[in-house]
Amino acid sequence: MAGRRAPAPRSRGSRFRAALSFWGRSLLLRVIVLTLFFSTLAMFGVGVILQQQITKGLLTSRLNVAIAEVEKAAQTVESDLQGADADPTSLKSALALTLQKLGNPALATDSNAQGSNTGAFDPVIVPTDPTLAQGFVGDVPSALSARVSAGYIASQYTTVKREGVNVPALVVGSPASTSTDTFSVFLIFPLTADRTTAAVVQNTLLLGGAGLAFALTVIAVLVALQVVRPVRRAAAVAQRLAAGDLAERMPVRGPIELTTLARSFNGMADAIRAQIRQLEEFGNLQRRFTSDVSHELRTPVTTVRMAADLLYDSREDLPPHLGRSTELLVNELDRFETLLADLLEISRYDAGMAELAPERVDIRGIIASCVRASEPLLAKAGTKIVSNVPDHPVLAEIDSRRVERILRNLLNNAIDHADGSVIDVELASDEKVLAITVTDHGVGLKPGEAGLVFNRFWRADPSRQRQTGGTGLGLAISLEDARLHGGWLQASGAPGKGARFRLTLPLVTDTLVGSSPLSLRIGGDEVDEPSDGAPDPLDTRDWSHHGLAGALPAGAVIAWPGLSDSREGDHR
Repeated sequence: MAGRRAPAPRSRGSRFRAALSFWGRSLLLRVIVLTLFFSTLAMFGVGVILQQQITKGLLTSRLNVAIAEVEKAAQTVESDLQGADADPTSLKSALALTLQKLGNPALATDSNAQGSNTGAFDPVIVPTDPTLAQGFVGDVPSALSARVSAGYIASQYTTVKREGVNVPALVVGSPASTSTDTFSVFLIFPLTADRTTAAVVQNTLLLGGAGLAFALTVIAVLVALQVVRPVRRAAAVAQRLAAGDLAERMPVRGPIELTTLARSFNGMADAIRAQIRQLEEFGNLQRRFTSDVSHELRTPVTTVRMAADLLYDSREDLPPHLGRSTELLVNELDRFETLLADLLEISRYDAGMAELAPERVDIRGIIASCVRASEPLLAKAGTKIVSNVPDHPVLAEIDSRRVERILRNLLNNAIDHADGSVIDVELASDEKVLAITVTDHGVGLKPGEAGLVFNRFWRADPSRQRQTGGTGLGLAISLEDARLHGGWLQASGAPGKGARFRLTLPLVTDTLVGSSPLSLRIGGDEVDEPSDGAPDPLDTRDWSHHGLAGALPAGAVIAWPGLSDSREGDHR
């Protein structure tokens, strides 16, 4: 025994379509996601602006302090080196002492130097002779050095290495001069503390933004639930109404908008309930009238039949024109009796009184019997039937009388519209269902007519002459017979290419029909095959007493019979 095949993994495209479909159907999901997205976007923009402004403020403050410090340092250099010996050795010693004062303001004696912050910067002094420069001369950018040498107070951001680590720094410079020489004074301010402050601000903004986004999401969920819950309650009430609980109503409570919705919904439900009751009463009256009229007509029709049979038996003793009239009378009585029988059968279906009498039979015998019964009509129409049935028995639990009636109606319909072409009858089955197709190659069906052929008394061409003398109810009754079995009866066709009717029945009663072993298309041609074959939502009859509740999947039946067109005639 072969193992069960594992389900194929869903493709990325199918998962995306499923997610997109759920997105379109879930109001709560859209509200939450959109609120989270736009709030996060807004907070990101505000956070970026705040961080930029705070960082800019920190750097501006640091620059102002640095410029003030470098001006003080320049004054200190001018004061300490005024009158210094021009000898390189003496000048270098004086520069080193001044550099030490700038780096350690506690050693300074003047108020300008004492105003500096210990350890906040690294001083650099560059005289005219660069070989005598003191401090981290290599950390001073050449462009800044040239700018200060030209007599300007200038600044530049750069990167310096401290303790083996590159750190950002602000370098400011100012010129200084004495009677013997000119100097460039630079102060290097490491920005480690400022960077730490900016990181703290950034982390604070991120944490605050995340908390705010979470809070906004919770608020969005709560607000959305206030809107979605009443809608869900309305949907649940609507589902119970659709299931037949017409007394179900929405509770009228809550805000004004929701109470207005509830009152409007309940008013609509009351109106629908009243209309349904009126339609039920009208339908019951109509079915009772049809049944009563059919029954009441049986007695006079029987009387007329007896009289007509007497006249028909003695027609040879009557004048020729009266004999012909007698034959016409008998023929029309035959048709009238058939119509009465069909009306009674339809009334049983409408009243939900039709019952299935299944028995296990070989469906091939029913097909052969129907084909033999059609031979006189085939000879009259100048056509023939080509049967394609399996060599082995096809056993099924069916109501033989009803299935034979379906096939007889399908064959008669095909004979009427084959226009002398061959009629194909095919039988196939699988492990669960069997299918029979009846195909003619005559006038075919126009677009849209495949959904109308099962309507009661509907016909496409009222002027068309019929060979079988149908009542206009044959296909409607056949459809009901197929439904009673839990099967399908479908039609398709194309103008000038013919029409195909497919009957699909379960091999065992109460088995769900999910597919058919025969195609509904005629050859490889495009045909009028409606894609929406769901049952008519207006058909509210209860079929549960037949054990068929839920046995008809969407797409099972192309069309349901209706009473919208009461013209007499055949079905096409």
